[in-house]
Amino acid sequence: MTVSPVLWTLVVLVVAATLAASVRGVLAARSVGAPIRAGALLPVSETARLLRQERRTLLAADTPLWRVAGAGLALVPLLMVSVVPLGPDAVLDSPVGIVWFNATDVMVWALVWLLGWGANSAYALVGAFRFLASALAYELPLMFALTAPAVAAGSLRVSDVVAGQQGLWYVVWMPVAFAVTLIGVVGSSVWGPLSPAAAPDLAGGVLAELSGPDRLLASAGRYLLLVAGSAFTATLFLGGSQGPLLPGWLWMSLKTLVVVVALVAVRDRVALLRPDRFLEVGWLVLLPATLVQLLVVSLVVAS
Repeated sequence: MTVSPVLWTLVVLVVAATLAASVRGVLAARSVGAPIRAGALLPVSETARLLRQERRTLLAADTPLWRVAGAGLALVPLLMVSVVPLGPDAVLDSPVGIVWFNATDVMVWALVWLLGWGANSAYALVGAFRFLASALAYELPLMFALTAPAVAAGSLRVSDVVAGQQGLWYVVWMPVAFAVTLIGVVGSSVWGPLSPAAAPDLAGGVLAELSGPDRLLASAGRYLLLVAGSAFTATLFLGGSQGPLLPGWLWMSLKTLVVVVALVAVRDRVALLRPDRFLEVGWLVLLPATLVQLLVVSLVVAS
């Protein structure tokens, strides 16, 4: 029986996001001495709690935009991985797959902003401004980082980039582009050190006023964004489905899970970065380093 690429991609994305949430729950449980089993079951218990919780809406909130933004965070990852061959084939084998991924990544800007604006809450709005400030510092370096594998493969098609890594993964000679891509994934997922938009000093920022199913969708969207970005990173830099002995879909799943678990572990081990400090790092360190990496790749390809 042939499995539809759409169904396969959806299953992999949801399962990986659930595992990521479970890993996060286990790490949190260990840090406070709580039972490990309770941490592993956190996605189930939290989903049940939020589905029972009543939705609340603030006075004069732009409710349609606010709720569309939360739901959009869960939808964008599906658009992102549509060009990634998580199973036998990609849902959309686009000749400009890398551009497609970057365009959908920019959609997250609008969605997080609407979460802050639509709530009609000061904390949420400040959180949205924080996100935009941080996003400015990683998005341009990310664009150049994604260009490096495309230049090496001579194509913007994701499957061509995978084929171009026969014998040597791009992470070996593009470590800067790989690192910047991971930073971009963390930032667009409002995760760990790059989550000032949802920081505790703002009572949760853009997530502060969300409740019930709305909060569930937004929270699930953050995990799905983390998984989608990890899958794309594994495809561009870790050879995607390439690997010995095991079938390609299993290699792709394992590589994606390794990246996801690494990013989940970062959350409690790296301090939250202030947007103004990260802006300095983004413009003065990440952008020049990525441009140098792209120059090196271009010279190697041209030689």
